[in-house]
Amino acid sequence: MQIGTTEHKELFCRSFIDSHEVYEPRDLPWPELDEASLAILRSIPVWSMALQVEVNAGATLESFAQSQTDSLIVQALRLQGYEEDRHGRMLATLIERYGLDGKAEPAAPYGGRQAFIDFGYNECLDSFVGFGIFRIARQVHFLPDALISLFTRVMYEEARHIVFFVNWITYERCVRGYGAPPLQVIPTAIGYLRALKKTVGRAGSANTSDKGMAAAGDIFSDLTLQKFLQACLDENTGFMSTFDPRLLRPRVVPTLARFVLDAANAIDRARATVRSFARA
Repeated sequence: MQIGTTEHKELFCRSFIDSHEVYEPRDLPWPELDEASLAILRSIPVWSMALQVEVNAGATLESFAQSQTDSLIVQALRLQGYEEDRHGRMLATLIERYGLDGKAEPAAPYGGRQAFIDFGYNECLDSFVGFGIFRIARQVHFLPDALISLFTRVMYEEARHIVFFVNWITYERCVRGYGAPPLQVIPTAIGYLRALKKTVGRAGSANTSDKGMAAAGDIFSDLTLQKFLQACLDENTGFMSTFDPRLLRPRVVPTLARFVLDAANAIDRARATVRSFARA
């Protein structure tokens, strides 16, 4: 199959549409939580931010879908918009059920095609980081498994979204006449740099100062950069392996993560070698 063809479009749209899962957040088996788990949940400072992201995402997808003319792409975009809106309802249910501090304003004004592209690159970056956080949270039992497992479907949907996005944007560039890999380097780099700037800005606005976060700090006390990157890569590999091998996958963030991981491991090995010589 040639990337950028009608066959490619049919594959990435149909794969996305056919893998949609039907569920309603309020109907899921939300567990009762003990006071320690509630304290950790209530101390996490990002609920309003996360909810606002999903509210904005659903509106952005629906608005962008209305600007498109290809009926199959419109169907896929509207489905993704529905799923993003459902992620918002998932968070709203979590916030309401456990008494968390979180609320969202009305959706931000639609920013056109660029808003969708920015959102896609942000989702590629945020999802990769989220995969690692999700994997580690399960490993260390950060919260009860009954609660964490409810969000497995959300992680899978995020994986579907970013696979759809990288295939869509490559297809769209091919249709516009600049699908050759060298021609995609600069716009892809710009997309990820804009995403990184936005992610860093959001992270810098978080305030994490109470006993619940202190308890979380104890749980993650032995977490290193290498362990975190490895968790991101492992979880990403697991999710990406579920998709049709003919589909493109996000590669920039995993490739950079492997580079940083290899460099960090090399530095650790060099330090260990120096120490062994010093003791000799």
